[in-house]
Amino acid sequence: MLPPLAEVRDVHRFDEAALARWLAEHVEGFRGPLTVRQFRGGQSNPTYHLDAGGREYVLRRKPPGKLLPSAHAVDREYRVITALGTTGFPVPKTYGLCGDPDVIGTIFYVMECVHGRIITDPQIPGLTPRERAGIYDSLNETLARLHTTDWRALGLADFGRPGSYFARQIHRWTQQYRASETETIEAMERLIEWLPAHLPADDETTLVHGDFRLGNTIIHPTEPRVVAVLDWELATLGHPLADLAYNCLPYRFTRDWEGLADKDLAALGIPTEQEYLAAYCRRTGRAAIADWEFCLAFSMFRLSAIAQGIMGRVVAGTANDPNARERGRRARPLAEQAWALLATRAG
Repeated sequence: MLPPLAEVRDVHRFDEAALARWLAEHVEGFRGPLTVRQFRGGQSNPTYHLDAGGREYVLRRKPPGKLLPSAHAVDREYRVITALGTTGFPVPKTYGLCGDPDVIGTIFYVMECVHGRIITDPQIPGLTPRERAGIYDSLNETLARLHTTDWRALGLADFGRPGSYFARQIHRWTQQYRASETETIEAMERLIEWLPAHLPADDETTLVHGDFRLGNTIIHPTEPRVVAVLDWELATLGHPLADLAYNCLPYRFTRDWEGLADKDLAALGIPTEQEYLAAYCRRTGRAAIADWEFCLAFSMFRLSAIAQGIMGRVVAGTANDPNARERGRRARPLAEQAWALLATRAG
C-alpha cells in the first residue's frame, strides 16, 4: 500500500536521465528503465516514487528556488535515518545521498520504499479496538526507543546543541511569531512572557523527531505495528518531553482538529493519556513526568506560532495551501488553550 501518486508537478520536474545515471553509479543493484512519479500531499521536501527494474525507491530532495540556509535539510534527514537504521529502529533503508545540486537541480537522497498504512486520524477509524490498542502501544514503544537511543554512539553528538532546548525553541518561535504577527493575541503575549521564566528544572538531551505523530509513521499492512517513521526534517538533539507532549496533543483536542478529547477511548481501544504516559515512563525508566502542563503548553505555543506564520502568508498573498486561512485561524485558539493550561500555575 502506498499513498496516492501523481505525475510530477511542473515546478518539481528534473532531468530523469541524469538521475538514472546517478542511480546506476551509486545504488547497488539498480537497473532501468526508470519511472518517476510524485507523492501527493504537502511535504515541504518534494518526495518521489521511483520504479526501476522491478524495484521501488523513494527520493527526497530540497525544493527548487531560494531557501533559508537551514531549511529543508535533507542531508540531515539522511544522516539520522542512516544512523538509526544501524540499530534496527523502524526507518527506511537508505541507499545514497547526492550532495551535488547539478544532478537534478537540488541535493537529494534515495531510500527504500516501505509499503504499509499511513493513518492520519488518531481515532483510527475502521479497525477493531484491539488493533487500535496495538498501534498506540507500538507508537509508544517506538518513541521510547528513539529517546533511549545512544546518540553519541551513533556519531550524532554534533547533530544539535545539547541542553537548553526549551529556552532556544521558545526564543526561536517567538521570533517567528513576531515576524508574521497580524493581530494582537493576548494569550500569546502571556505565553511569550511566562514560558521562558518557568523552564523545567531538568535539562536532559536525547535524539528527538520534532514531528512525531501517527500520520508520520507507516503501519504494517496487516499488523498493528509501526514499520517506518518518516519526515525527519525537524530531528535534532532536544528534550524528550517536547516530543512526547507533541505526540499527546490529540488527547487535548476535540473532533474539530481530529482530536480525542471528546471520544470514548475505552470503547475505541485507545489508551488514556495517563495510560500512554505510564507506558512511556515504564519503557524509558522514568519515575514520573514533571512539568507536564508546561510541555503541553509549549507544544501548543509552537503550533500557534506556526499557524500565525501561515496566516502571515495569507495576509501577504503568498500562501499556496487552499486551506491556509483556516489553518492560520488556529493561532488564537491554540494560544488560548495553552494559556488556560498554565493559568492556575501563573496565578
